[in-house]
Amino acid sequence: MPQKQNDMSAADAATALAWLAEMGADEAIGEAAIDRFAASVPKPAAVAESARPAPPKPQPATGDAAADARAIAASCRNLDELAAALASFDACPLKRTATQLCFADGNPQARVMLVGEAPGRDEDIQGKPFVGRSGQLLDKMLAAAGLSRKAPDREASVYITNAIFWRPPGNRTPTEAETAMCLPFLMRAIELQKPDFIVCLGATPTQRLTGRSDGILKLRGKWFDYEAAGRKVPLLATLHPAYLLRQPAQKRLAWRDLLSLRQALDAH
Repeated sequence: MPQKQNDMSAADAATALAWLAEMGADEAIGEAAIDRFAASVPKPAAVAESARPAPPKPQPATGDAAADARAIAASCRNLDELAAALASFDACPLKRTATQLCFADGNPQARVMLVGEAPGRDEDIQGKPFVGRSGQLLDKMLAAAGLSRKAPDREASVYITNAIFWRPPGNRTPTEAETAMCLPFLMRAIELQKPDFIVCLGATPTQRLTGRSDGILKLRGKWFDYEAAGRKVPLLATLHPAYLLRQPAQKRLAWRDLLSLRQALDAH
């Protein structure tokens, strides 16, 4: 009996494939089923006991995940402890569907902290923010402004983190509760890293750190004062690289924002 031909056009197939990727079905299916919850994750190489950061002191659970997050974050004395606290923080439901924690990348001594929105597929796999297509564009943008996440010099380097630390399923928008659980850790990261300047990439981090509700096209290019541990840190809002990939014509606006950052760095 002859097989029935698939009458789906190439354009329809491409649209269906893009929809599947947006929904989170972005990996090939193998011959045998795999229990992802039981699959073991390779452990990092052993670290000398003396080199390991001391774990933060346990905080009593209150039943309020956001309050617990604030207490845990406040108890962390450095960025290593903060990363360890996030790794053991089980209250956020995003952790149960993500592959791994995606906390930060770059130079912890950098003058500039970049804050993105949430990890995507590539970030979820590698455990670092901005490593996919939008990250590649971000690296090129930073290089044009004389900055790099790999630079050892604090004057030329950046430290990158996110407002959300686990990938939302299908890259959906995080809920208010999920964002509230992550925000205390972001705010503590700013206090511990002590940047001279903060750059928010996209609406989510800008709105969370400034308290504004305007859209990013209205907020971008503007400087705000963010208070962290008694000090005011200049905060610049700009467009997210993922948005620039969809709207290339808006790169000119992002370039203006980078020039503003460069001028601020050179003046201080």
